[in-house]
Order: sequence, then structure tokens, then C-alpha cells
Amino acid sequence: MFIRKIQVIRSEYFWGFTCLLLTLLTGSAATAASNHETREEVMVNATRVVKEAFNLPTAIGVVNQQQIQLAQQQLGLDESLTRIPGIFLQNRYNFAQDLRVSIRGSGARGSFGVRGVKIFVDGIPNTLPDGQGQFDSVDISSIGQIDVLRGPSSALYGNASGGVINITTEPAPEKPYLEARTAFGEYGYAKSQIKTAGKSGRWDYLLSASYMELDGYREQSHAENKNFNSRVRIQLDETSDLTTLINLFDSPVSDDPGGIDAAAVKADPRQARNLNVRFDAGEAIEQQKLGVRYRKSLSDESEIIARSYVLWRDFENSLPFFDGGIVQFDRTFFGGGLQYTNTTALLGRDNRITIGIDYDMQEDDRKRYNNNDGSRQALVFAQREEVTSLGVFVQNELALSDTFELTAGLRYDQITFDVEDKFITDGDDSGNRDLDSVSASLALLWRLVDEVNLYASLGTSFETPTTTEFANPLGGGFNQSLEPQEAMNYEIGAKGISATGRFNYDVALFSIKVEDELTPFELAQSPGRTFFENAGQSSRHGLELALGVELMQGLDAALAYTYSDFEFDRFSDANGARFDGNQIPGIPKQLLHVSLTYLHQTGFFAEADTLFVGHFYANNANTAETKSYRSANLRLGWKFQLDGVELTPFVGVNNLTNEDYPSNVRINAFGGRYFEPAPGRNVYGGLSIKLYL
Repeated sequence: MFIRKIQVIRSEYFWGFTCLLLTLLTGSAATAASNHETREEVMVNATRVVKEAFNLPTAIGVVNQQQIQLAQQQLGLDESLTRIPGIFLQNRYNFAQDLRVSIRGSGARGSFGVRGVKIFVDGIPNTLPDGQGQFDSVDISSIGQIDVLRGPSSALYGNASGGVINITTEPAPEKPYLEARTAFGEYGYAKSQIKTAGKSGRWDYLLSASYMELDGYREQSHAENKNFNSRVRIQLDETSDLTTLINLFDSPVSDDPGGIDAAAVKADPRQARNLNVRFDAGEAIEQQKLGVRYRKSLSDESEIIARSYVLWRDFENSLPFFDGGIVQFDRTFFGGGLQYTNTTALLGRDNRITIGIDYDMQEDDRKRYNNNDGSRQALVFAQREEVTSLGVFVQNELALSDTFELTAGLRYDQITFDVEDKFITDGDDSGNRDLDSVSASLALLWRLVDEVNLYASLGTSFETPTTTEFANPLGGGFNQSLEPQEAMNYEIGAKGISATGRFNYDVALFSIKVEDELTPFELAQSPGRTFFENAGQSSRHGLELALGVELMQGLDAALAYTYSDFEFDRFSDANGARFDGNQIPGIPKQLLHVSLTYLHQTGFFAEADTLFVGHFYANNANTAETKSYRSANLRLGWKFQLDGVELTPFVGVNNLTNEDYPSNVRINAFGGRYFEPAPGRNVYGGLSIKLYL
């Protein structure tokens, strides 16, 4: 009863604060209405259609090419995405586990890769139909813009859409160029890139290649990879174009130092877990991806977009235990989609309707071998896994009046998991699971004045367990007790920009009710291997605030603040332990990112940023806690011309104040081995040479 009362108080406070905030925004809008200028439009296509971010009735953040590339070390997308509220990123330095991403709590459960968040690169999915995504093959040096759609988006994208990260490679310039960039830093960091882009007649192109090597701050942390990325587009005629996308990725070594406990962190944060060294924990990947996208304008009011793709991925992973400790699979991932958009007026009002279909299929030939100190031994597991996903959707945007716009979406998904056991000496564990879901969304946008938009929305989402999450902790085959996670999201927000365009804000408040939340745990006999169970019910309440201000010509400040109150309402684990009222692990209550950027007309530039991460828990019981920390970074450089060549020398300092903090926290890790320490203060520098052709 006491906990229930506390929840009621929190709810009243939450919605009371919401009303107060909107009242203040409404009252201040009148001062902006009288003196408006044309604002800079930021266009996004994360909602399947191109639209100005300011006019979307949803929380969306955008980072541009300069923020992603200029003087950045380019080790991970967290370097730029931390400036967006509502998103928490970890694990930049462990390439065997990949970047971990959480948007409003979706994705926090992932022990490796990305869960609960849909990833697209130039319209082609980087998320499998089972819901697992990767950033490892994304070429940071060729990204032009990233849109982050926060909140459940299953009505648009189906499974694993607690958020959407939409990556667009940089546009081809009118004047072609050739650019080479090299950078070096501490802990054996070296990265070289070469890139060319331009237009020629009906063609435009972007080609990029890079090589990265890193010894790493911790023992057993060496990584290296090669990446080739290309986008070639041809204008077929006045109404249609065809884009071909190729990505080749090779990572022959990505070592995994593993998590260590608090005592080990204090004794020597650079050490790896001893078993990770003994078993040579890490992974190797080879991947090739081909995508094709066709766009055709049927008339002034309608167009179709079709896409198709295929991906091949060879993967081998060494885990820090003997029984089945080496995992190997060959994956084929292919699919396509078709969408039709029409902007014919409805009842004399502007209207846009988009209908479409998505089909994706994943085939894995997976094997497990015993691991004898990093050497592959006897085969102990073999199965063929197949996941198919079929989704149909419709979204409609109707202008109810000059100031109100209503957006509604509906989608049906059917997802099938099939497993064929090819190692039946220990019994046949073949099986299947058929899952389906209907997702809906509804949003209302109110253009209060030209400089202020208010919105309210609600939407649903669902997340199936991935093929690895379906693993049965009691033996082989599917974990038949594991169910999809479902959520309902309520949100209100406001977006504004000053009359001069020098100040902007974006604020969102949300409440999400989650049923059957997927939570990870480990077993003593398989440390380092993660299994999953459903929590009964959880609640997520939060506030997201983004501010930007031009302090003077060339000097900009930005702030991103996130408050998250995420807790289990009802949850008992397989051992009968109850966690009702506990905070959901892996999510800090508060996040604050502040940056100051200076661009001088002479070409000198500097940027300083600080990230504050509040304390959060590492386990369901809330007995293991990560203390709050601050991490500051500094980047300096100078862009200038020399004999027609553009030169950009730069230098960067990570963790400027030499803070001790975890780069990653492994949720519910066995033996208290939660922590992966981040490096202390470290310096890198480089040079970019750009020649216009």
C-alpha cells in the first residue's frame, strides 16, 4: 500500500509539472509571435516521409555532419549522440560487445549489440527481424546526419521500435572532392580514411574507406577493422532515381576484457577478467551488405519508394568458459519493402497518407564448440535458425485547421521463429514460435504561433526476444516461458525557436507502461553468457529537455538534460525474489550534456563538452550501484587553405579531468563483475587533407 501511495504522488507530481510547463510555454509564446523571421529548417525522414523536425508531433533529435565528424576520434557514435536527450550510450571501448544504446529505457537490457531500437542506414535496416541491431559496420566518416526518434514507434517500424536511429550518409556536393584523414592517439589508437564524393551529370556518388586499430586501455582489448562504404545514385529520368549502397566490413580481431568487480576496479582498472584472458575472449566478423532503393514520382501528389537488400555475416566468438564457449555462425539477412505516399487534399484540407509493406528474413547456421583456452574443440551444438517478419502499415497526416494537425498510424506484424536442431545426440530441440502484434499511434500537433509547436501523442510498441535471448537456461531449444515485451507510451511536448533564430528548445514529458519487460541474468555455470526472463510490469516516467543558443557570432552553447524514473511495478524472478518498486537497472536517473562550440571565420574551431551521468543500479535487487560521474572532452583545430588544398589539423582530449568511471556496466552480471572501466585522460590528434577536383 505504501509503495502504491508513493506511485500516486509521483504521478500527480509528473502531470502537475507537465501542466505548469505547458502554461509557461503558452504564456511566453505571445512575445515571439510579433516579430518572426525565417528559421533554418532541419529536415528528417525518420518517420518514413521527409518533414521538418520542428513540425513533427514527436520527440526527435538531430546531429549534423560537423558534430559527427569534425575533430572527433570517430571510435563510436556516442561521441555525437550524447548531445541528444533521452538516449544513454555505453561501451565505446569494447568492440567485441559493440556500442550499447538505450532510448527511454529500450535497449538497456542488451549485453551486446543493440536491442529495442531500430537502426537504418540510408533507408536500409541495420536491425535484424528478431530485433538485434549493430553499429559495428557503420562508417562514421561518411555520415551526414543522424535522426533519433525517441519513444515507441512500432506503428511505423514494427518489432524492436522503442526508438529509431536513422543514419543518412553525407550528400554529394556539386563540386567533387577527394579527402584523406589520419589520426593517432594513446593506447595504440590509429585510424586512416580516404573519401571522395561529387556529382557528374545524372550521377552522384560517395565512396569511403577506413582502417582502424586500437590496443586498448585494458588488457585483452585489442581491436582492428576495415570498412568500405559507397552510395551511388543515378537520376533515371525526371521522375525517378535509383540508389545502390554497398558496405564491406572486416574485423579480424575484437578482444573482450570482460567485466570486473568493484574490488578489481580499485586494485587495477586496466586489468581484464582472468578467464577472459585465459579463454582469449573476443570475436571476429566479416560482413558484406548490398542495398538498392528506387524512388518514382507518379504525379505531383504521389510517389512510391521500393527497397531491397541482402547481408552476409560470418561471425566467431570466444566466450570465457569451456562448455560451448566458442560460438560460430554464418548469417544471411535479406528483405525489402514498398511504400506509397499520396498528398491529395481531404475535405479541402492538406492530407498525406503513406501505406506500405515490409518483409525481412534472417537465416543463421549456428554452432557451438567447447573452448579449450581459446582453441576450438568438439562440436556440442548445431542448429539452423530462421526468423521471418512481415508487416503492413498505414500512416495519415491530416491538417484539421491552420493550427492543428492530426497524425494516426496503424501496423500489423507477424514474426516467426523456427529452429532446426542439427545436433540431436542430446535430443531434438527443434521448435518454433509464432508471434504477432497490432501497433497503433495517435498524435496531435498545435501550432500555437509560428515559433512554438505543442503536441500530445500516444503509441504502442512491442519487442520480441532475439534468437540468442530465446536460449533456454534449463537446456536446449526455445525458452517457452519467454514472451514479447509490450509498452504503451503517453507523451506531451513543446518545440520553440526565438524570433531571431538564436535560441531554440525542445521539451518532452512521457509516461510508459511496460508489460513483460525483458530482463537479463547470468548463471554460475555459464559466466559471461546472458539469459532472459520477463518482469511482470514496469513504469517509466521521464523528462527530456534540449536547449540551444547562439551566444555571439560563431559561439554556440547547447544543453541536453534527461530525467528518468524507471521502476519495476511487479516483478519476481525465477528464484522467487521480488523486486517490486525497485529501479530498473542500467538507466541513470539524470543525464546532462553541455557543450560550447566556437567557429571563427579564420577557420579556427574549438569545442568543449561535459557529460554528467547520475547514479544507477547494476542489478535488479538494487544492491550494486554505479556512482555518478562527469566526463569532459576538448577538441581544437584549424581549417585553412594552402595552394588550393584544404588542411585541417586537429587535436582532442578525452576525459579531460581524468575521471574514474565505467565505460560499460553489465546488468545482473554473476559474481558482481559489472564494471568495464573507461580510460583516464587521453590525447589524440590528426590531419585532414581535402582537395577539390
